[in-house]
Amino acid sequence: MTTTLSTIRQIAITVSDVDAALTFYRDALGLAFLFQPAPTLAFLDAGGIRVMLTTPQGAGAVGANSILYFSVQDIEATQAALVARGATEERAPQLAARMPDHALWTGFLRDPDGNLVGLMEEKR
Repeated sequence: MTTTLSTIRQIAITVSDVDAALTFYRDALGLAFLFQPAPTLAFLDAGGIRVMLTTPQGAGAVGANSILYFSVQDIEATQAALVARGATEERAPQLAARMPDHALWTGFLRDPDGNLVGLMEEKR
């Protein structure tokens, strides 16, 4: 199996107030609203790339904790292969959300500067 990353599926933007950010990205910028599963989380569509608005997670800070998410197949094997190639594992793949037509799985790595890189798989 060749392990490559090519498609950015989601970008997380860390904000102090999700509702205020949602108003900006949806109403001012015109991004299509997708869903808001919690007060601290909202999703929009930017031409097929999902934009996630979120409050700081873990040790993150507003404006300093944005995450690129790459869409992968077989998230467990992909993350293991990337760790074997030298990536630092932050969190092993796990179920993030059950949607009507799929289960969303995410896993996280860190780059050399400590930035998070997300992997995601939409399992049918």
